[in-house]
Amino acid sequence: MTFRIGIISDTHGLLRPEAERRLAGANHIIHGGDIGSPDVISALQQIAPVTAIRGNVDTAGWASTYADTVLVRLAGRTFYVLHDLNTLQVSPAALGIDMVVSGHSHVPKLKTVDGVLYLNPGSAGPRRFKLSITLATVDITPVGLQPVIHDLSSG
Repeated sequence: MTFRIGIISDTHGLLRPEAERRLAGANHIIHGGDIGSPDVISALQQIAPVTAIRGNVDTAGWASTYADTVLVRLAGRTFYVLHDLNTLQVSPAALGIDMVVSGHSHVPKLKTVDGVLYLNPGSAGPRRFKLSITLATVDITPVGLQPVIHDLSSG
């Protein structure tokens, strides 16, 4: 059985139809901050349950209900979510964390360090610089975590 997590970040108030389509069928969604509007979370909740943290642009009153970091366990795996990876103050490997999810840079990145998967889904919101519009999915399967970064720029 596969459990699919949609991972999105840096929407800055814009939830693109392409992102909604790509996230359809997810069992859970993680938002890595810079949500930009509570409407984004409401729309994502129509797709699947959502775990979200606030980013540096989430300063309005509605954002106060979101933490700066969160530890969430899904399908037997542990995920640590923060907005800016440069602010990481824990040792994920020592804590038994399977994946660290971050955002902030708008640059998609996937790497493994000390057995911990680090994933930045990039930005799914308004285009900044010349970066692609991206998000990620992670399938939790019997053989492990299967991450994929999806480029939404071409539709």
